[in-house]
Amino acid sequence: MATTEAGASTALDRREVRRTSLVSLLGSTIEWYDFFIYGTAAALVLNTAFFPGADPFIGTLAAFSSFAVGFIARPIGGIIWGHFGDRIGRKKALVSALFVMGASTTLVGLLPGYATIGVAAPVLLFVLRVVQGLAVGGQWGGAVLIATEYAPPNRRGFYGSFPQLGVPIAVIISNGIFLGLEAGLGKEAFVAWGWRVPFLLSVLLIGVALYAQLRLEDTPAFKQIEQQGSARRRSPIIEVLRSHPKQVALAAGSFISVNGGFYIFVVYVLSYGTKTLGLPESTMLIGILGSSAVNLALIPLFALLSDRIGRRPVYLAGAIGTCLAAFPVFWLIDTRSTFLIFLGLLVGGIANSAMYGPQAAFFAELFSAEVRYSGASLGYQIGAVLGGGLAPLIAVSLYQATGTSASTSVYLLVMGLITAVSAYLLHETHRPREHRPAASTAARSGTDLGRPGRR
Repeated sequence: MATTEAGASTALDRREVRRTSLVSLLGSTIEWYDFFIYGTAAALVLNTAFFPGADPFIGTLAAFSSFAVGFIARPIGGIIWGHFGDRIGRKKALVSALFVMGASTTLVGLLPGYATIGVAAPVLLFVLRVVQGLAVGGQWGGAVLIATEYAPPNRRGFYGSFPQLGVPIAVIISNGIFLGLEAGLGKEAFVAWGWRVPFLLSVLLIGVALYAQLRLEDTPAFKQIEQQGSARRRSPIIEVLRSHPKQVALAAGSFISVNGGFYIFVVYVLSYGTKTLGLPESTMLIGILGSSAVNLALIPLFALLSDRIGRRPVYLAGAIGTCLAAFPVFWLIDTRSTFLIFLGLLVGGIANSAMYGPQAAFFAELFSAEVRYSGASLGYQIGAVLGGGLAPLIAVSLYQATGTSASTSVYLLVMGLITAVSAYLLHETHRPREHRPAASTAARSGTDLGRPGRR
């Protein structure tokens, strides 16, 4: 096997690259499905099943608060799994995160409601949501590095988009299952027990984890640093904060709009459309499903574009697009027209996909191999807390305080501006192969996925 990360990548059998990409896609899809069904359930049913008797606004706020605690746990999960991912291997960390997520989500589906065990129900719900957050905090870094560290140098953006594709696929599956269950069972049966079915299906994630454990090898990048002994010199999280503090902070800032906008478009609008605009749940779910299906095709296209012209221009275009779309999205949703709701969510989703497509390669290339799992995970998950975790909660509170969707549009605009500035301040990480450092230099620096340097 070649002695450098770039050389090892080019020497790999194409079937191995495809297999790792498929596993990262499959694991990411089911992992995000597990995480998203909680958000859909929070918007539709958890407020009555676990917080009964409360004012509708208070019940919704409580449900979205339990949704938010999962995000608060995500940086902690990123630190824990990042440490072990940089110390004992990408594969082992990823597999353990998949196991934890599958188990915790299945338990949510088995959890008795408030009517059965009283106040213990919402307490246990919060605990399981925290465990979900810990697991997803570790999963993303593993899935992304399995994909990008196996990929050819000139296709890292494309292969890095495979775990990113898990997000729209998971949105489509989770919302489709909720839509089908409610239509097939009826409202009463769905609220009574049908909502549990999507959570119980997450046991499939354990099967994916077993497959990954049995069939995948660790990445060439980790094997190289393990041979050099650099994987065990010091705590990866301390080292990444010492050597890459700017990259961690700017990665977090550049993710705020991506994650915050996403959860506005797939979680908050579901509650806003049904509870504020009085629309049928099917109308909002169809809009979310339709826009997610289009974005499924756009994510790899934007990732491929980043392999041609660079990560930063594509990412910046998405951030600016989010700013421009902030008000039109809610103008279109407020028409109550199914087609215009779909169009509004599509406009917001296109801008989001321009950032999410190249993001995996962009974040991985910001950090040296020895601390890549920790650095990429920490930047991503801090941005998730500041963006997505609080987005539905803030949006609900803004509308309650102002009575207008314009306040949510201003919130989207502010997040877009933060992301645009952060992405601008990050250096370009992707360079044509002929401009890359020589193999010996890359091996010594351990940063041949994209060496941190000046912008």
